[in-house]
Amino acid sequence: MLFMLNIEVSIPAEMPQADKDALRQREDERAMQLVKAQKLRRIWRIVGQTANFSVWQAASLEELHEAVQSLPMFPYMKVTVVPLIQHPVTTAWTSKNGAMPAF
Repeated sequence: MLFMLNIEVSIPAEMPQADKDALRQREDERAMQLVKAQKLRRIWRIVGQTANFSVWQAASLEELHEAVQSLPMFPYMKVTVVPLIQHPVTTAWTSKNGAMPAF
């Protein structure tokens, strides 16, 4: 199953910069593991915000929750989850042309 997530991050302003830097490093490392495991499929930064839109793959909502909760910044996140299904245009394209073009 595919899911579109909107993740907004609010790190406390009073957190020491060294702690913020260490948290960011741990977050990046965990995100790379999730990409390698094909759980985190794509991610885009929202301009001007500490937020992203991302596409995740999981067999269940529980599996998705476990993956997202494993991120070190999870305690500072507001997460909105939208389940995705294939659009009829994609079905029509793939039946005529094969795989959708890469982006």
